[in-house]
Amino acid sequence: MVEYEQEQAEIARIRIPKQGEVLGLAVQMLGAGRIRVESEDGLTRICRIPGKLRKRVWIRLGDLVMIAPWKVQSDERADIIWRYTSTQTNWLRKKGYVKNLNF
Repeated sequence: MVEYEQEQAEIARIRIPKQGEVLGLAVQMLGAGRIRVESEDGLTRICRIPGKLRKRVWIRLGDLVMIAPWKVQSDERADIIWRYTSTQTNWLRKKGYVKNLNF
């Protein structure tokens, strides 16, 4: 019963992508707070982890993340703004938010 309540709490906190935000899959760790991410729009971007997330959230290969492309070099660079847990990733898949990514 406790696990079910924890899953419900995680699902309640899911952040849905807004305009200008894209879902992506962490593919390669590059070091210095940077990760290569395959985004849902078909591009591969080098993304940085901002300071407010760097120590609080650990991102691993295969994690689903939300990125915000830069205004300059939007096809090459982006910032990671959210990391989804496995429960949240499964929920997003079932609801159809994740379409073009292969896990």
